[in-house]
Amino acid sequence: MAQNNRNKQTQSFNTSKRGFASMPHEKVQKIARQGGLASAEKAGHEGMSERGQKGGEERKRQLGHEGYVELGHMGGEARKKQLGPEGYARMGREGGNARRNKSREAK
Repeated sequence: MAQNNRNKQTQSFNTSKRGFASMPHEKVQKIARQGGLASAEKAGHEGMSERGQKGGEERKRQLGHEGYVELGHMGGEARKKQLGPEGYARMGREGGNARRNKSREAK
């Protein structure tokens, strides 16, 4: 029985650093990125768009309406902090101008 336990310990020790666990983080990221690019190439723009929409819908379902609203507020606050008062005001003006120009084009 002691021999059997020793074999299990040795075996688990030997397998602890196989595959991705044994690779440097940068190499794992490179492989994952290549897989993502291959998947995107295979699915095409429409397929990736559909995946993104499904992911967004699932996240909205998980968070519920209130959670989704809170998430939006948190993102807005983070962006406001990142841009500062002047950058945030400029972003608002540019958004207003783009909307105004779009409505003029529609007429």
